[in-house]
Amino acid sequence: MERLYEVMSPLEEVRNTQVYTSNTGMLSLSKNSEECSGEPKPVLSDGAPSPDVPIDEKAVLRKIDLHVIPWLALLYLLNFLDRGSIGNAKLYNLERDIGITDRQYLNALTLFFFPYALLEPASNVILRRLRPSIYLSTMMLLWGIVMTMHGVIKDYGGLLTVRILLGATEAGLYPGIVFYITRQVERSEMGTRVAIFFSSATVAGAFSGLLAAAISNMDGVGGKAGWEWIFILEGLATVIIAVASYWIIQDFPSSPGVRFLTEQERLFVVQRLQEDMKLSAAGESFHTKYIWQSLSDWKTWVAMGIYMGFDGPLYAFSLFLPTIISQTILGFRATVANLLSVPVYAWGCFMTCVIGFLGDRLGTRSQINFVLFSVGLIGYIILIVSQSAALSYFATYLAVSAIFATIPNSVAWVAGNIEGSYKRGVTLGMAIGFGNINGAVTANIYRAQDRPWYRLGHGVVLAYIAIGLICSVVFFVFLKRENAIRDRGERDEIIEGVDNKHAHERNGRYHSVEEAKTLKGDDWSGFRYTL
Repeated sequence: MERLYEVMSPLEEVRNTQVYTSNTGMLSLSKNSEECSGEPKPVLSDGAPSPDVPIDEKAVLRKIDLHVIPWLALLYLLNFLDRGSIGNAKLYNLERDIGITDRQYLNALTLFFFPYALLEPASNVILRRLRPSIYLSTMMLLWGIVMTMHGVIKDYGGLLTVRILLGATEAGLYPGIVFYITRQVERSEMGTRVAIFFSSATVAGAFSGLLAAAISNMDGVGGKAGWEWIFILEGLATVIIAVASYWIIQDFPSSPGVRFLTEQERLFVVQRLQEDMKLSAAGESFHTKYIWQSLSDWKTWVAMGIYMGFDGPLYAFSLFLPTIISQTILGFRATVANLLSVPVYAWGCFMTCVIGFLGDRLGTRSQINFVLFSVGLIGYIILIVSQSAALSYFATYLAVSAIFATIPNSVAWVAGNIEGSYKRGVTLGMAIGFGNINGAVTANIYRAQDRPWYRLGHGVVLAYIAIGLICSVVFFVFLKRENAIRDRGERDEIIEGVDNKHAHERNGRYHSVEEAKTLKGDDWSGFRYTL
């Protein structure tokens, strides 16, 4: 045997099981020493004894990639498509038809972000206690209905109402999906999968322009304007996918109800996550102390700064790219502006997937963040100083490379350094929520009086990106410092029955290493942060 995985789990069905890697690369669930001495065999949740069954690790990951990631990508594509469609609708006379000013339009964009950001931290706690198949699907069904309602509004009050409702109903999806992925794969495998699902946002950006251009041709059909049909048809598509999601979305591997994995494969997924130091993979009971652990952890607050650095620019870019193109490249009509946004988003999709793969392959995410944020700074400096339509259009490619690719890399970096499912859920919810609330700021920075070059808006986005870069450097420096402290033994806990000259009472006293791991999470002295 090459490797021995000894995984301690709070689940009885996992406690007596070990995972081995053989010389053939296959893994197997095997009896432990207690079984060999005549003790009863471990019993799986269906009551069957645990046999020696070879498990192909790569095959299990392929199952996860096939059954989980594509559908999550589709959900987020619709999520991003629906929230950003108002930018396309504006180009087809939304403001004129419902009698609102440019200032009122910006107010409507702003209001979306308050319920969206405020409800995100609580959403992950709810998701942790409910089945993802029910929670995510119901959320999607509700926002699909609200999206359809956008197509029947007649005035400013109606627009404000549907934007608030859309923010509330969409709030839990993004942090929920990220948290869901952390319960499926190891830290070193997250980047690619988060990138694949998040790249659907860039597809949505490209697709929304094409879709809006096509749907706008329905102007006058049924007595409705083209922008009304954009909202109605996209909302109905979301409702249909939401209904299907009740049967397609899979629950957490720690739940026996996962349909696409065998019982042995399910146990294996739980065990390999525990070996990756996600000790909560097999389940933990809710306690308010986990919320406090998140609130009192410096990583939560620095992560909020990193998320601020890309979420503010994300919404500025996605909401106003068609407007920026239509004003900067003088003389182009709305449809042409939408079409010109397609290759920009296509490039962003490509870069997002490439960066996700590189992060997992290289095993480092900090340096990638440094490079991407720097590219973003260059892109927006060009946008500020440029008076050339062609140069400004080129700069949008630099901007999309930095903004979209940074997000999954940062998400994987932060999530992989927070242990404990409730703590991780709260930290991700807070970071993502705080990042998204900055959309309320950047939704107001591209003003009509600043066209065609929008230098004020570009300057604000530049400042956001600089904050993201600074916080990434701080995150890296302090994680590296903490790893060094632990390597010197300065964080060692007192473990009863274990002689350790470095152990100190201030680090806690525990009955066993397993107890220290479970109760301390990423504060455990044996946990090493990924850089």
